[in-house]
Amino acid sequence: MRILGIDPGIATVGFGIIEYDGNKFKVIEYGAVTSPANLPMPVRLKMIYDDLSYIIDKYKPNEVAIEELFFNTNVKTAIVVGQARGVLILSASNHNIPVFEYTPLQVKQAVVGYGRAEKMQVQQMVKSILNLKEVPKPDDTADALAIAICHAHSSGGTARLLQKLKGTI
Repeated sequence: MRILGIDPGIATVGFGIIEYDGNKFKVIEYGAVTSPANLPMPVRLKMIYDDLSYIIDKYKPNEVAIEELFFNTNVKTAIVVGQARGVLILSASNHNIPVFEYTPLQVKQAVVGYGRAEKMQVQQMVKSILNLKEVPKPDDTADALAIAICHAHSSGGTARLLQKLKGTI
């Protein structure tokens, strides 16, 4: 199963694509989609949509996992990130790819085994689980890979069952 993990944002959207087969992981690609702050919001959202559509077309993930919005005290930031999250989900939906959502607590629990883990602990576990030489940068990229790992751990059995029901296995 090929999973696209997404850490949503407006200035930086982290993405990570992994293959998950049995209990084995293989990194396909990871990086960040960025949009310049000096552009109007509609232009930035279109850039994010178009860039994610390109990534989906190129790497053809079976499923998308995206982090749920973590609301902090800055309402304006939450609304803007929510808009970006919406276009990311729309891009996957327009490609007929199922989208699964995870809270930061669920991601930390799945990757580290502790829902209150620190960011550095999550990054080190991503490096270890995926057998990478270094922690992926920027942080949004490591977070996206963690979200993909979370989805693999959370849905591996369900996804395989669905594939069997569809006759693709």
